[in-house]
Amino acid sequence: MKGRSKKRLSKWLFILLTLSVVGLGGYVAYTQYTRAQRQEQRRRVQTATVKQESLDITITANGVVQPEQSVNVSPKSAGILQELRVQEGDRVEQGEILAQMDSSSFAGALTQAKGQLAAAQAVLQRVLAGNRTQDIAQAEARVRDTQAALRQAEQVFQQNQQLFQTGALSQREYNASLAERDRAVAQVNQAKQALSLQQAGARPEDIAQARADVTRAEGQLQTVESQINDTVIRAPFSGVVSRKFADPGSFVTPTTSGSAVSSATSSSILALAANNQVVAKVAETSIPRIQLGQSVTLQADAFPDDTFTGRVTQIATQSTVEQNVTNFEVKMSVTDPKNRLKAGMNMNVQFNVGQLANVLVIPTVAIVRQEEGTGVLLAGKEGGRAKFQPIKTGITVNDKTVVTAGLQAGQQVMLSFPPGERPPSRTPSLIPGMGGNRGGDRPGGR
Repeated sequence: MKGRSKKRLSKWLFILLTLSVVGLGGYVAYTQYTRAQRQEQRRRVQTATVKQESLDITITANGVVQPEQSVNVSPKSAGILQELRVQEGDRVEQGEILAQMDSSSFAGALTQAKGQLAAAQAVLQRVLAGNRTQDIAQAEARVRDTQAALRQAEQVFQQNQQLFQTGALSQREYNASLAERDRAVAQVNQAKQALSLQQAGARPEDIAQARADVTRAEGQLQTVESQINDTVIRAPFSGVVSRKFADPGSFVTPTTSGSAVSSATSSSILALAANNQVVAKVAETSIPRIQLGQSVTLQADAFPDDTFTGRVTQIATQSTVEQNVTNFEVKMSVTDPKNRLKAGMNMNVQFNVGQLANVLVIPTVAIVRQEEGTGVLLAGKEGGRAKFQPIKTGITVNDKTVVTAGLQAGQQVMLSFPPGERPPSRTPSLIPGMGGNRGGDRPGGR
């Protein structure tokens, strides 16, 4: 009986010892497991190093591609379109012929104007050249002939005067010889005056009149030539043919050159757009940093993997207000050698306004707000808790913020915490007794 009891006691001792060993092993394993889990969680805690670097300052805005200039091309006078030399999408240079209007109706007017000019020029040449030598010689011969007749009439008169004094000649015959002599004197004077006119040539008044006739004829010819020249439609500037409104044989009329393409009708010939530009609306607070000639980086929604460059060409002097937001329109040139950008495309614009050199920066998400003010949580040493450090911040560029005081390069700031270990982020309340709001699991969360 005693042996059986001793044997049963030994069995229970063995079982108890076995259970103790198993329990102790389980405890050790659990402790190691939880410690490993805690260490793994701590390893997953994110920190960032306070760095000293240079930041490029940019201002972002949304823009739209627009042509620098857009016009509807039409003739100066209504008529039939005879020839169209371009198609939609063609790039043309300033002065290049785009179309030809029918000019047959001006052929007769051109011939008439040329004839009138030739006649006026001939009259002017005759007036400037003066009388011919033959005409002058004829006038001189006429003077000599009248002088001979005068000498003969003078002799007859002298003879008749002597006869009249002796009574051999009647009074009537004497008077007749006297009249003949006076008539011969008058003819001599008339012939001399005619010779003088031939030798003097045209009067200044006649020359001036002839010149005026030539000028008037030239003006009429220029008018007709201008009308014919206007039938040749040329590109007013270099650009791209964006729309075509008429084909050869269509009747087209003059339209407003600056009218919008959407309002044009078939009375126009085509629409021409100049090189593209980007137009963006920039907030008034950013305008002081925008300067003419400033470089910009552009990205089109249609080409997300490509970037374009440009420069600021114009800053509006008058603001626009949309939904209570004041903006200024800024225009930029854009470098697009492959002509991929089309009018109306949306663009993301980055104005390169300068650089901050050698400044302390931290990730913006590391910034927290406590009752003590704005700061960061410095990472503690082995197993230590994070410490709140007040800081002063400067400008924020993308996801980085400049620190002007409170930190040094190389320090570690917390970006995340193990679950349940994040210190509360509080904003001082304006009403005593009321606390701030707790953030998320990241220092920047609010």
